Amino acid sequence: MKKILFFILLGLTITAKAQEGSVEKSMFSVQTGFAGLWLSNELRLSNSIALRSEIGIEYDFAVGDHYDEAGFILQPVITVEPRYYYNLEKRNANGKKTAHNSGNYLSLRTSYHPDWFVINLDDDITKTADLSIIPTWGMKRSIGNHFTYEAGAGLGLRFVFLKANSYNGNAQNVDGFNTTDLQYTPYLHLRIGYVF
Repeated sequence: MKKILFFILLGLTITAKAQEGSVEKSMFSVQTGFAGLWLSNELRLSNSIALRSEIGIEYDFAVGDHYDEAGFILQPVITVEPRYYYNLEKRNANGKKTAHNSGNYLSLRTSYHPDWFVINLDDDITKTADLSIIPTWGMKRSIGNHFTYEAGAGLGLRFVFLKANSYNGNAQNVDGFNTTDLQYTPYLHLRIGYVF
């Protein structure tokens, strides 16, 4: 009986230590930064991969020719981002925090800005939707029990879905059909958040 109890306790200890070096099962947070406000969830797919989904409102850094002289605008965003946290086990082995997925990651950030509304855009300018796909490197760290900060950078592609009545200096609209403008787009973020 003592041997069985010993192996159960050993198994629980090993499982607990393995969980410390893996991503959280599910984690909800709210984040803010110099570019907007977001509500997100990270869902564990494996010990080192999490699927991050978020909705928010953010500043658009490269709005393109179709928003000439529009100034500062905020627009909604929906993002899906698989993240590979590649150093959680190493951080855990070195005695560093891994809570709230504190580690470095590689991701494929896919964001969609729908054409629902834009804050601070003149009424005579038509809002266009866009989709960006950006390979990203980032780091995330926890501060205390509920706060996190993260930074990331990447370079990818952005597809702007131009409407037939929108202004664009480059693409041509054919017979009233929508066209797509392809752009290279950098991505930088610095955020602080609260984990629920």
